[in-house]
Amino acid sequence: MTHAIYQQDNFAVPLPITQAARRIAQNFASQQPTPEKAAQVKLNTLAVLVVQEYLEMMDIPTNLTASDSWNSLMRLFADVADLALPSLGSLECRPVKSLAHTCFVPPETWEERIGYVVVQIDDSLREAKLLGFVPSVFTEDLPLTQLQPPEALIEHVEKLKQAKATVVNLRQWFAGIFESGWQSLEALGNSQTPTLAFSFRSAEVFEPQTPDHSQPVTRRAKLLDLGIQVADKPLMLIVEISPLSEEKTSIRLQLHPTGNEIYLPEGVQLTVLDESGSVFLADQARSADNYIQLQLRGDTGETFSIRVALNDISITEQFTI
Repeated sequence: MTHAIYQQDNFAVPLPITQAARRIAQNFASQQPTPEKAAQVKLNTLAVLVVQEYLEMMDIPTNLTASDSWNSLMRLFADVADLALPSLGSLECRPVKSLAHTCFVPPETWEERIGYVVVQIDDSLREAKLLGFVPSVFTEDLPLTQLQPPEALIEHVEKLKQAKATVVNLRQWFAGIFESGWQSLEALGNSQTPTLAFSFRSAEVFEPQTPDHSQPVTRRAKLLDLGIQVADKPLMLIVEISPLSEEKTSIRLQLHPTGNEIYLPEGVQLTVLDESGSVFLADQARSADNYIQLQLRGDTGETFSIRVALNDISITEQFTI
């Protein structure tokens, strides 16, 4: 445990807590009905303001007023400590006290955050340390030994910006225009093993989603590399689209293993997020699933995201219809 604390101190970023920040935190705390809730709100607010200061130093824009933590009703009825990043989503900024070994993360924040930052706040409320960052959380008690350095937060935000800039236009697929990385099932099947090719051939026999059998169906697939989480073997995301009307499109998503793998890694998640970043649909692989699947419909102009995640590693693709 001593070694772990030493490592955190090595990459923790010390930041002062300004008088203005303490004044705001005290004001929010004074609006709460109990001393316990007031203490929670005060620490949450200070954590958010410390992270905002750090991001501003790194030239990353934030929007306090768009955050739930800046909504008086949300502060009253929920344990919120989020900071909105325009066009990207919200970071959760969780406070811990000195000598803590874990950080509490409310379950209601596990699905709708682009990352989690842990801020250590000293008893005087005058000094803070940015302890580190994780991109996702699946437990209420996050061990501080699992934190990545604060620099990883900056890299994560930059990757999100790049991903946001590359939006897949599904309507263009009907015209034969495809973004880089999206290939036909045949091309990707031939580049992999016979096991993968067989899996794709099985995926081609989907039942149509519309009674009009004359409607064209377009399929493309992309390899997603989750690194050591799946033994360096990429997963395959298949997207199938077909028009239901001039304004509505049917969309089917499948996630497959590749190489000699028969089954998906247990626990890997396939999630559809709406334009606001909220979970719209989700599925998770069990111990013997050779693929998982989601189906949805959308109107022209709608945007959504697909996230593939395993443990603390995730990849998100952006789409517009």
